[in-house]
Amino acid sequence: MHKVSTFNKISSVGLSRFTDDYTIVAEDAKDAEGLIVRSYDLHDMDFDDSLRCIARAGAGVNNIPVDECTKKGIVVFNAPGANANAVKELVIAGMLLAARNIPEALKWVNTLEMTDDVAKKIEKGKGQFAGTELRGKTLGVFGLGAIGVQVANAAEKLGMKVIGYDPYMTVNSAVKLTRKIKLVTSIEGALPECDYISLHIPAIDETKGMVNQEFLSKVKEGATLLNFARDKLIDDDALIYALKSGKLKKYITDFTTAKLFGKEGVISIPHLGASSAEAEENCATMAVVEMMDYLENGNIVNSVNFPNCSLGEKDEAARISIINSNVSGMLSKITGALGDVGINVENLINKSKGDYAYTLLEVKKDVDPEIIKSSLNFDNIISVRVIN
Repeated sequence: MHKVSTFNKISSVGLSRFTDDYTIVAEDAKDAEGLIVRSYDLHDMDFDDSLRCIARAGAGVNNIPVDECTKKGIVVFNAPGANANAVKELVIAGMLLAARNIPEALKWVNTLEMTDDVAKKIEKGKGQFAGTELRGKTLGVFGLGAIGVQVANAAEKLGMKVIGYDPYMTVNSAVKLTRKIKLVTSIEGALPECDYISLHIPAIDETKGMVNQEFLSKVKEGATLLNFARDKLIDDDALIYALKSGKLKKYITDFTTAKLFGKEGVISIPHLGASSAEAEENCATMAVVEMMDYLENGNIVNSVNFPNCSLGEKDEAARISIINSNVSGMLSKITGALGDVGINVENLINKSKGDYAYTLLEVKKDVDPEIIKSSLNFDNIISVRVIN
C-alpha cells in the first residue's frame, strides 16, 4: 500500500486516478512515499526517509526545495502544458482589458446612479475610455514553452503580428508554432517593435529582475507589458518609473506585489492563470499519473531534477530503481555488483541530467530487496528501490 499526502486542494478528478493500492491523506507527510502540491510552500518541511517523489499539480516549482530533494534522491515532477490553455486565455483577456480600458470603464460605470437618464450619461462619458483593437498590433512573446506557443498562435489568429524569442525552444514547441510568427535572436532587438510584450520566461537567477531600467528604456513608447510568468522577473521601481513617465502604458500581471498593487496603470489579477476547472483537473491528473508511474514502474516522466527514463509498464519482472551521482564507471559498477550476488540484469535504461543519473533495471521476479540494497551500498549511490 502506497501512502500519498496532498497539500492544497487537489482536483478530485485527478485523485480518482489512484487505485485501491493507495492511501490518500491530507497534509500529513509522515511516512508518505509521495506528496502532491499546488502552491503550498515545502521549503521548511523536513522530509521523511520514506519520501520518494513530489508532484506539482502545475508547472512552476518555486515552492519546492528542488536542490535539497535532488541530493536526497527525491524525484520532483511537474505538469508542463496541463494549464497552458487556461493561462493563454487569461493572457488574451489581459490584452483586451488593457486595449479597451475595460477595468477603468467598469469602475466608472459603477459610480453612476441608476436613474432614468443613465443611458444618456453613459453615452456622454464613454468616450474617455475609447481604446484600440488588437488586430494589426505587434506582440512580443518572450519564452516559447507550452504557454508561450499557445499565446503566440492565438494572437496571430486575432490578426496580430507576433515576434517570438526563446533561445532554448524545444523541437516540440517549434513544431507547434505557426509559421507566420517571426523568431528573433535577442529580446533587445525586438522591444522597439512591440505594442504588447508577454513574458513566459522561468524565474531563475539569470532572469531575476530582467525587466529593469535598461530593458524598459528599449521598449516602444506606450507599450503594454503582460507578466503571467513570475513576479521575480520585474524590477518594481523601474516599472513604476516607466508607467509614470508614459514609457509603459499599462502593466497586466497575475503576480502582483505590494509595491505595485493599486498603482495607476497596473491591472492586478489574483493569480488566476491556472484557476480554471479544466486546468486544475488536467494538472492533478498529470501529477497523479506521473507519481503512479514512478512508484509502480520506476519510470520518470516530466521531472525537473532527474532525466526522463522509462521502460514502459512493468510486467512480471522486478525492477531496481537507482539514483546516483553522474560519475564515470557507475553503470558497470552497478551491474558488476549485482552480478556478484547472482542477479542477472535482463533489461536496463540509464540516463543522466547534470550531476545526477538514473538507472532502471529489470531482473527476475522476487529478488530480495535487502540483498540488492546491500550489494549497491557504495559511494555515489544516493537511493536504491526494488519494485517487485
